[in-house]
Amino acid sequence: MNPSICRYCYKEIENRDQLVTATNMLRVRSYHYVCFNEIETETKTFWGFWTPINGVSGNIRSVIMLGLALWMFFTNSLGAIGDLIGIIALFSSLLRGISYFFYERKLPAYKHK
Repeated sequence: MNPSICRYCYKEIENRDQLVTATNMLRVRSYHYVCFNEIETETKTFWGFWTPINGVSGNIRSVIMLGLALWMFFTNSLGAIGDLIGIIALFSSLLRGISYFFYERKLPAYKHK
C-alpha cells in the first residue's frame, strides 16, 4: 500500500484521525488536520477554497446529494433540468467515494499510544 502524503508538508499521514481529504475544482487532495487549517487561513480568493469531503459533514452531504440524485433520476421532477441537477448532485457522492477508496481505506483507524 502506498502511504498517504500530506500535500502541504509532504509528510506521511499515519492514521485516519489526522486525515482531511479536500476538493477544489475537480481535485481531491489529502492533508493533515493541522495543515488543512493552515491552508484555510492562507486562502484569500474563492478559487483557493478547499472543501473537506471526509468526516461527519462530508458524509451527511454525500447521503443528501445521493438521495437528491436518485430522486431526480427516477422521477420526472423538472424534466431534463432535473436530470442535470441529479448529475451534479451525484458528483458530490462520487467525490466522497473516491476519497474513501483512495485515501481513507489505506489508513488504520487510530493508533493508541
